[in-house]
Amino acid sequence: MEIQIRRINQADKAEWLRMRKGVWPEAPNEYLDYDMDDVLSSDKYVVFFALVDGVPVGMIEARLRESAEGCFSTPVGYIEAWFVDEKLRGKGVAGILTNAAENWAREKGCSDMASDTWLENAASIRAHAKLGYAEVERLVHFVKSL
Repeated sequence: MEIQIRRINQADKAEWLRMRKGVWPEAPNEYLDYDMDDVLSSDKYVVFFALVDGVPVGMIEARLRESAEGCFSTPVGYIEAWFVDEKLRGKGVAGILTNAAENWAREKGCSDMASDTWLENAASIRAHAKLGYAEVERLVHFVKSL
């Protein structure tokens, strides 16, 4: 299976939205598509598709941040979202996508790439570790209604 990577464009928005829904299934579509045009037009963001036989099977969203937990340089490349169709998980697609995002971050002057996931997302934690990412911190968020 040959996996190709390409940067997405305006015509890819419907497929990109489908994959965002795979990352955040509980989020309403209005929330998921609110920033898509801004992401596409910014030089601080990138979104790549992984394609098999010309069909998108995964995506990665990355951006430049001023800082990130465990990083001491700036800017920092940051993986904001990452999705691979279920039938292709464990077949190297995620590694090829993260490599593309890491190369983009290097080109932008970054010496670190960071990411996050939910504490209960064991599959994502394993995938990050397999790709060489080290856990640097755990965080619990709190809220109080006033």
